[in-house]
Amino acid sequence: MSRARTARRIAAGAAYGGGGLGLVGAATVGLVLAEMQFAKRTVGTGLPDPPRADGLYGSEFGGPEQSPGPLRLGMLGDSTAAGLGVRRARQTPAALLASGLAAVAERPVQLRNVALSGAMSDDLDRQVGLLLDDGAPAPHVCVIMIGANDVTHRMPPTQSVRLLTSAVRRLRLAGSEVVVGTCPDLGTIEPVYQPLRWLARRVSRQLAAAQTIGVVALGARTVSMGDLLGPEFAANPREMFGPDSYHPSAEGYATAAMAMLPTLCAALGLWPESDRLDVARDEDILPVAKAASAAAGQAGTEVTAARGPWVLLKHRRRRRVQAEDLPTPPDPGPDTATAGAWGPP
Repeated sequence: MSRARTARRIAAGAAYGGGGLGLVGAATVGLVLAEMQFAKRTVGTGLPDPPRADGLYGSEFGGPEQSPGPLRLGMLGDSTAAGLGVRRARQTPAALLASGLAAVAERPVQLRNVALSGAMSDDLDRQVGLLLDDGAPAPHVCVIMIGANDVTHRMPPTQSVRLLTSAVRRLRLAGSEVVVGTCPDLGTIEPVYQPLRWLARRVSRQLAAAQTIGVVALGARTVSMGDLLGPEFAANPREMFGPDSYHPSAEGYATAAMAMLPTLCAALGLWPESDRLDVARDEDILPVAKAASAAAGQAGTEVTAARGPWVLLKHRRRRRVQAEDLPTPPDPGPDTATAGAWGPP
Protein backbone atom coordinates (compact mmCIF):
# COMPACT_ATOMS: atom_id res chain seq x y z
CA MET A 1 0.00 0.00 0.00
CA SER A 2 1.39 3.44 -0.90
CA ARG A 3 2.29 5.93 1.83
CA ALA A 4 -0.33 8.37 0.48
CA ARG A 5 -3.08 5.76 0.64
CA THR A 6 -2.08 4.65 4.13
CA ALA A 7 -1.98 8.27 5.32
CA ARG A 8 -5.49 8.83 3.92
CA ARG A 9 -6.77 5.77 5.80
CA ILE A 10 -5.21 6.92 9.06
CA ALA A 11 -6.54 10.46 8.66
CA ALA A 12 -10.00 9.17 7.73
CA GLY A 13 -10.01 6.87 10.75
CA ALA A 14 -9.06 9.79 12.97
CA ALA A 15 -11.76 12.02 11.52
CA TYR A 16 -14.58 9.46 11.69
CA GLY A 17 -13.70 7.68 14.89
CA GLY A 18 -12.11 4.59 13.42
CA GLY A 19 -10.14 2.19 15.56
CA GLY A 20 -6.41 1.88 15.75
CA LEU A 21 -5.05 1.14 12.29
CA GLY A 22 -1.99 -0.99 12.90
CA LEU A 23 1.17 -0.14 11.02
CA VAL A 24 3.26 -3.12 12.10
CA GLY A 25 2.17 -6.67 11.31
CA ALA A 26 1.59 -9.11 14.16
CA ALA A 27 4.35 -11.41 12.93
CA THR A 28 6.95 -8.69 13.55
CA VAL A 29 5.73 -7.44 16.93
CA GLY A 30 8.01 -9.67 19.02
CA LEU A 31 11.08 -8.71 17.02
CA VAL A 32 10.19 -5.03 17.10
CA LEU A 33 9.72 -5.06 20.87
CA ALA A 34 13.04 -6.83 21.44
CA GLU A 35 14.89 -4.39 19.18
CA MET A 36 13.14 -1.40 20.78
CA GLN A 37 14.14 -2.47 24.28
CA PHE A 38 17.74 -2.84 23.13
CA ALA A 39 17.64 0.60 21.49
CA LYS A 40 16.25 2.18 24.66
CA ARG A 41 19.02 0.64 26.78
CA THR A 42 21.62 1.82 24.28
CA VAL A 43 20.26 5.36 24.03
CA GLY A 44 19.77 5.72 27.75
CA THR A 45 18.40 8.66 29.67
CA GLY A 46 19.72 10.91 32.40
CA LEU A 47 19.67 14.25 30.60
CA PRO A 48 18.87 17.26 32.81
CA ASP A 49 15.57 19.04 32.32
CA PRO A 50 15.56 21.42 29.35
CA PRO A 51 16.25 25.07 30.19
CA ARG A 52 13.33 27.44 30.49
CA ALA A 53 13.20 29.84 27.56
CA ASP A 54 10.00 31.77 28.29
CA GLY A 55 10.37 35.50 27.98
CA LEU A 56 10.61 38.51 25.70
CA TYR A 57 12.82 38.31 22.60
CA GLY A 58 13.74 41.19 20.30
CA SER A 59 13.42 43.83 23.00
CA GLU A 60 15.53 46.12 20.80
CA PHE A 61 12.40 46.54 18.65
CA GLY A 62 10.39 47.95 21.56
CA GLY A 63 9.06 47.05 24.98
CA PRO A 64 5.83 45.23 25.87
CA GLU A 65 4.14 48.56 26.60
CA GLN A 66 4.61 49.93 23.07
CA SER A 67 1.85 49.57 20.48
CA PRO A 68 1.06 47.15 18.88
CA GLY A 69 2.81 45.12 21.55
CA PRO A 70 4.78 41.91 21.15
CA LEU A 71 3.82 39.00 18.96
CA ARG A 72 2.80 36.04 21.12
CA LEU A 73 4.39 32.70 20.25
CA GLY A 74 3.32 29.45 21.89
CA MET A 75 5.41 26.27 21.73
CA LEU A 76 3.84 22.87 22.35
CA GLY A 77 4.92 19.27 22.01
CA ASP A 78 7.48 16.81 23.32
CA SER A 79 11.12 16.87 24.37
CA THR A 80 12.24 18.18 20.98
CA ALA A 81 9.93 21.18 21.34
CA ALA A 82 11.13 21.65 24.91
CA GLY A 83 14.78 21.59 23.83
CA LEU A 84 15.96 18.57 25.82
CA GLY A 85 19.70 18.01 25.46
CA VAL A 86 21.00 21.60 25.42
CA ARG A 87 22.18 23.60 28.40
CA ARG A 88 21.30 27.16 27.48
CA ALA A 89 17.82 28.57 26.94
CA ARG A 90 19.00 30.39 23.83
CA GLN A 91 19.88 27.03 22.20
CA THR A 92 16.33 25.66 22.40
CA PRO A 93 14.26 25.67 19.20
CA ALA A 94 11.60 27.86 20.82
CA ALA A 95 14.13 30.57 21.68
CA LEU A 96 15.69 30.38 18.22
CA LEU A 97 12.27 30.68 16.57
CA ALA A 98 11.26 33.59 18.83
CA SER A 99 14.49 35.44 18.07
CA GLY A 100 14.22 34.76 14.33
CA LEU A 101 10.57 35.82 14.24
CA ALA A 102 11.40 39.05 16.07
CA ALA A 103 14.16 39.82 13.57
CA VAL A 104 11.89 39.26 10.56
CA ALA A 105 8.89 41.11 12.03
CA GLU A 106 11.06 43.84 13.61
CA ARG A 107 8.79 43.46 16.60
CA PRO A 108 9.36 41.88 20.01
CA VAL A 109 8.10 38.35 20.56
CA GLN A 110 6.75 37.02 23.83
CA LEU A 111 7.46 33.30 24.07
CA ARG A 112 5.63 30.78 26.20
CA ASN A 113 6.78 27.17 25.97
CA VAL A 114 4.46 24.54 27.48
CA ALA A 115 6.09 21.51 25.80
CA LEU A 116 6.88 18.53 28.03
CA SER A 117 9.66 15.98 27.68
CA GLY A 118 8.18 12.55 27.08
CA ALA A 119 4.83 13.94 25.96
CA MET A 120 2.64 12.10 23.48
CA SER A 121 -0.26 13.56 21.57
CA ASP A 122 -2.60 12.82 24.48
CA ASP A 123 -0.85 15.60 26.44
CA LEU A 124 -1.64 18.28 23.87
CA ASP A 125 -5.09 18.96 25.34
CA ARG A 126 -3.44 19.89 28.66
CA GLN A 127 -0.82 22.01 26.92
CA VAL A 128 -3.41 23.91 24.90
CA GLY A 129 -5.30 24.53 28.13
CA LEU A 130 -2.22 26.14 29.66
CA LEU A 131 -2.10 28.60 26.76
CA LEU A 132 -5.81 29.36 26.50
CA ASP A 133 -7.46 28.81 29.87
CA ASP A 134 -5.75 31.42 32.05
CA GLY A 135 -7.67 34.41 30.70
CA ALA A 136 -4.70 35.75 28.76
CA PRO A 137 -5.03 36.51 25.04
CA ALA A 138 -4.40 33.61 22.70
CA PRO A 139 -1.03 33.32 20.95
CA HIS A 140 -0.76 34.92 17.54
CA VAL A 141 0.95 31.75 16.35
CA CYS A 142 1.72 28.33 17.84
CA VAL A 143 4.30 25.71 16.89
CA ILE A 144 3.64 22.05 17.71
CA MET A 145 6.33 19.36 17.46
CA ILE A 146 4.91 15.93 18.27
CA GLY A 147 4.77 12.31 17.17
CA ALA A 148 8.02 10.51 18.02
CA ASN A 149 6.80 9.24 21.39
CA ASP A 150 3.51 8.17 19.83
CA VAL A 151 5.49 5.83 17.58
CA THR A 152 7.83 4.47 20.24
CA HIS A 153 4.93 3.89 22.68
CA ARG A 154 2.83 2.32 19.89
CA MET A 155 -0.11 4.72 20.18
CA PRO A 156 -2.58 3.84 17.40
CA PRO A 157 -1.94 6.34 14.60
CA THR A 158 -5.62 7.16 14.20
CA GLN A 159 -5.71 8.14 17.87
CA SER A 160 -2.51 10.14 17.50
CA VAL A 161 -3.89 12.14 14.57
CA ARG A 162 -7.26 12.61 16.28
CA LEU A 163 -5.61 14.09 19.37
CA LEU A 164 -3.40 16.38 17.30
CA THR A 165 -6.25 17.69 15.17
CA SER A 166 -8.34 18.32 18.29
CA ALA A 167 -5.56 20.49 19.72
CA VAL A 168 -5.09 22.34 16.42
CA ARG A 169 -8.84 22.93 16.19
CA ARG A 170 -8.93 24.53 19.65
CA LEU A 171 -6.03 26.83 18.80
CA ARG A 172 -7.52 27.81 15.44
CA LEU A 173 -10.90 28.56 17.03
CA ALA A 174 -9.09 30.79 19.52
CA GLY A 175 -7.62 32.75 16.61
CA SER A 176 -4.08 31.36 16.54
CA GLU A 177 -2.15 30.44 13.43
CA VAL A 178 -0.63 26.98 13.82
CA VAL A 179 2.51 25.37 12.39
CA VAL A 180 3.03 21.66 13.04
CA GLY A 181 6.44 20.02 12.83
CA THR A 182 5.43 16.50 11.87
CA CYS A 183 6.77 13.23 13.28
CA PRO A 184 10.53 12.89 12.66
CA ASP A 185 12.06 9.95 10.84
CA LEU A 186 12.97 7.60 13.68
CA GLY A 187 14.87 5.35 11.31
CA THR A 188 17.90 7.61 11.65
CA ILE A 189 18.49 7.14 15.38
CA GLU A 190 22.05 5.85 15.61
CA PRO A 191 21.61 2.96 18.11
CA VAL A 192 18.56 1.57 16.26
CA TYR A 193 19.42 -1.39 14.04
CA GLN A 194 17.68 -3.31 11.29
CA PRO A 195 14.96 -4.40 10.95
CA LEU A 196 13.67 -1.89 13.51
CA ARG A 197 15.34 0.95 11.57
CA TRP A 198 13.28 0.17 8.44
CA LEU A 199 10.07 -0.25 10.43
CA ALA A 200 10.68 2.92 12.43
CA ARG A 201 11.22 4.89 9.23
CA ARG A 202 8.09 3.45 7.67
CA VAL A 203 5.71 4.07 10.57
CA SER A 204 7.06 7.52 11.44
CA ARG A 205 6.74 8.75 7.84
CA GLN A 206 3.24 7.30 7.57
CA LEU A 207 2.26 9.12 10.76
CA ALA A 208 3.84 12.37 9.49
CA ALA A 209 1.81 12.19 6.28
CA ALA A 210 -1.41 11.48 8.19
CA GLN A 211 -0.71 14.38 10.56
CA THR A 212 -0.39 16.67 7.55
CA ILE A 213 -3.69 15.53 6.04
CA GLY A 214 -5.47 16.07 9.35
CA VAL A 215 -4.18 19.52 10.28
CA VAL A 216 -4.05 21.17 6.85
CA ALA A 217 -7.82 20.68 6.63
CA LEU A 218 -8.09 22.95 9.69
CA GLY A 219 -6.07 25.77 8.14
CA ALA A 220 -2.76 24.91 9.80
CA ARG A 221 0.56 24.50 8.03
CA THR A 222 2.99 21.62 8.41
CA VAL A 223 6.75 21.37 8.07
CA SER A 224 8.37 17.99 7.58
CA MET A 225 10.81 17.06 10.32
CA GLY A 226 11.43 13.69 8.66
CA ASP A 227 14.62 14.34 6.76
CA LEU A 228 15.96 16.70 9.40
CA LEU A 229 16.75 13.47 11.22
CA GLY A 230 17.76 12.09 7.84
CA PRO A 231 20.77 12.71 5.57
CA GLU A 232 22.41 15.43 7.63
CA PHE A 233 21.88 13.64 10.92
CA ALA A 234 22.94 10.29 9.46
CA ALA A 235 26.04 11.82 7.88
CA ASN A 236 27.02 13.92 10.91
CA PRO A 237 25.62 12.13 13.99
CA ARG A 238 28.31 13.46 16.33
CA GLU A 239 27.40 17.05 15.41
CA MET A 240 23.64 16.81 14.95
CA PHE A 241 22.72 14.53 17.87
CA GLY A 242 23.20 15.37 21.52
CA PRO A 243 24.99 13.32 24.18
CA ASP A 244 22.25 10.67 24.36
CA SER A 245 22.46 9.96 20.57
CA TYR A 246 18.70 10.54 20.37
CA HIS A 247 17.89 14.20 20.87
CA PRO A 248 19.38 16.91 18.65
CA SER A 249 22.43 18.92 19.61
CA ALA A 250 22.47 22.72 19.57
CA GLU A 251 23.38 22.56 15.88
CA GLY A 252 20.60 20.05 15.25
CA TYR A 253 18.04 22.32 16.91
CA ALA A 254 19.33 25.27 14.88
CA THR A 255 18.77 23.25 11.70
CA ALA A 256 15.22 22.43 12.77
CA ALA A 257 14.49 26.04 13.70
CA MET A 258 15.79 27.36 10.37
CA ALA A 259 13.59 24.86 8.54
CA MET A 260 10.49 26.03 10.43
CA LEU A 261 11.12 29.78 10.57
CA PRO A 262 10.02 30.64 6.99
CA THR A 263 6.72 28.81 7.49
CA LEU A 264 6.23 30.47 10.87
CA CYS A 265 6.73 33.86 9.26
CA ALA A 266 4.53 32.99 6.28
CA ALA A 267 1.69 32.02 8.63
CA LEU A 268 1.76 35.61 9.93
CA GLY A 269 2.10 37.16 6.47
CA LEU A 270 5.69 38.23 7.10
CA TRP A 271 7.48 36.22 4.39
CA PRO A 272 7.81 37.93 0.96
CA GLU A 273 5.85 36.15 -1.78
CA SER A 274 5.22 33.48 0.82
CA ASP A 275 2.78 31.36 -1.13
CA ARG A 276 4.07 31.82 -4.68
CA LEU A 277 5.26 28.56 -6.17
CA ASP A 278 8.81 28.16 -7.47
CA VAL A 279 8.68 25.48 -10.16
CA ALA A 280 12.47 25.43 -10.34
CA ARG A 281 12.41 23.97 -6.83
CA ASP A 282 9.79 21.33 -7.73
CA GLU A 283 7.08 23.15 -5.81
CA ASP A 284 3.56 22.29 -6.89
CA ILE A 285 -0.16 22.28 -6.18
CA LEU A 286 -1.15 18.69 -5.38
CA PRO A 287 -3.92 16.63 -3.81
CA VAL A 288 -3.39 16.67 -0.05
CA ALA A 289 -2.52 12.97 0.33
CA LYS A 290 0.08 13.08 -2.43
CA ALA A 291 1.63 16.26 -1.03
CA ALA A 292 1.64 14.85 2.50
CA SER A 293 3.39 11.70 1.34
CA ALA A 294 6.04 13.66 -0.56
CA ALA A 295 6.63 16.04 2.35
CA ALA A 296 7.12 13.21 4.85
CA GLY A 297 10.39 12.25 3.18
CA GLN A 298 11.98 15.65 2.63
CA ALA A 299 13.11 18.02 5.36
CA GLY A 300 11.71 21.50 5.59
CA THR A 301 8.92 20.82 3.10
CA GLU A 302 5.83 22.85 3.86
CA VAL A 303 2.26 21.86 3.12
CA THR A 304 -0.46 24.49 3.33
CA ALA A 305 -4.04 24.62 2.10
CA ALA A 306 -4.81 26.08 -1.34
CA ARG A 307 -8.37 25.43 -2.47
CA GLY A 308 -10.67 22.46 -1.87
CA PRO A 309 -8.67 19.21 -1.72
CA TRP A 310 -5.59 20.90 -3.23
CA VAL A 311 -2.60 22.12 -1.24
CA LEU A 312 0.68 23.91 -1.85
CA LEU A 313 3.88 21.89 -1.55
CA LYS A 314 6.79 24.26 -0.91
CA HIS A 315 10.50 23.68 -0.30
CA ARG A 316 11.50 26.68 1.77
CA ARG A 317 14.63 25.23 3.33
CA ARG A 318 17.70 25.91 1.20
CA ARG A 319 20.85 24.76 2.99
CA ARG A 320 22.35 23.24 6.07
CA VAL A 321 22.77 25.76 8.86
CA GLN A 322 25.12 26.22 11.74
CA ALA A 323 23.84 27.44 15.08
CA GLU A 324 25.46 30.83 14.49
CA ASP A 325 23.43 31.35 11.29
CA LEU A 326 20.34 32.16 13.34
CA PRO A 327 20.05 35.36 15.37
CA THR A 328 21.50 34.64 18.80
CA PRO A 329 18.81 35.19 21.42
CA PRO A 330 19.81 36.19 24.93
CA ASP A 331 18.93 33.87 27.76
CA PRO A 332 15.82 35.45 29.27
CA GLY A 333 16.64 37.27 32.48
CA PRO A 334 14.47 38.22 35.44
CA ASP A 335 13.21 41.31 33.61
CA THR A 336 11.89 39.36 30.63
CA ALA A 337 10.92 35.94 31.95
CA THR A 338 7.26 35.19 32.47
CA ALA A 339 5.57 32.96 35.00
CA GLY A 340 2.69 31.94 32.78
CA ALA A 341 1.13 35.11 31.42
CA TRP A 342 1.69 36.73 28.07
CA GLY A 343 1.88 40.26 29.40
CA PRO A 344 0.09 43.15 27.71
CA PRO A 345 -1.92 42.10 24.61
